[in-house]
Amino acid sequence: MKITLKIWRQTSPATKGQFKTYTLGHVSPDMSFLEMLDVLNQDLIKKGEEPVTFDHDCREGICGVCSLYINGRPHGPLQTTTCQLHMRTFSDGETITIEPWRATAFPIIKDLMVDRSAFDRIQQAGGFISVNTGGVPDANEIPISKKIADEAMDAAQCIGCGACVAACKNASAMLFVSAKVSQFALLPQGKPERKERVEKMVAQMDAEGFGACTNTRACEAECPKGIKITNIARMNREYFSAMVSSYEVAAGDGGAG
Repeated sequence: MKITLKIWRQTSPATKGQFKTYTLGHVSPDMSFLEMLDVLNQDLIKKGEEPVTFDHDCREGICGVCSLYINGRPHGPLQTTTCQLHMRTFSDGETITIEPWRATAFPIIKDLMVDRSAFDRIQQAGGFISVNTGGVPDANEIPISKKIADEAMDAAQCIGCGACVAACKNASAMLFVSAKVSQFALLPQGKPERKERVEKMVAQMDAEGFGACTNTRACEAECPKGIKITNIARMNREYFSAMVSSYEVAAGDGGAG
């Protein structure tokens, strides 16, 4: 295959970026998208040029760091991670445009790599449980229905790749945050801190500069793990419940004074 690549190049967060065009004439349809970029970088290095910086790690669709915006869609034309996208998805002679995630909360580090540590800070703000479990409990000691267990596991599949943010016209992180809230809120072990957790995580999400959700469902359509927007509805219920409780406590304290 012969392909043309239009790639965003930016040397640092402080510099102005631009698209640069490259041509590859020896692309195998069986290559993954990241392997194709490896080939491009090998060619650039041989020519004495700066290779393209992009993020990658496991290359197995697990870690979520291969965050590329390809031909106007997060991770490309298929609902999968970039590392699981293969060149047979594209046509011989096609021009492929590759960009980094575009969101204020995900500042560009270099070229196609962005800083997604905002997601880490959101999880650190409230993603914990403090139940003293002691020794290893029996598997059936805490009865959990299959439906609830399945919903919790479905939410826990979120890999934090940021495709939901990249797909959203407002760069909202609601799908990601709601998945992290849901995976704890659904299970008995996560309920003691459920109200404090959702308040802190939503507050951190807002502080990071993510936009608001407008229910266009673009996030759900592009999520490589199929996280559902029903998690957003659950998070909203959790948040409103927590806010009402906080208000009642504050009003009660005020009355006592």
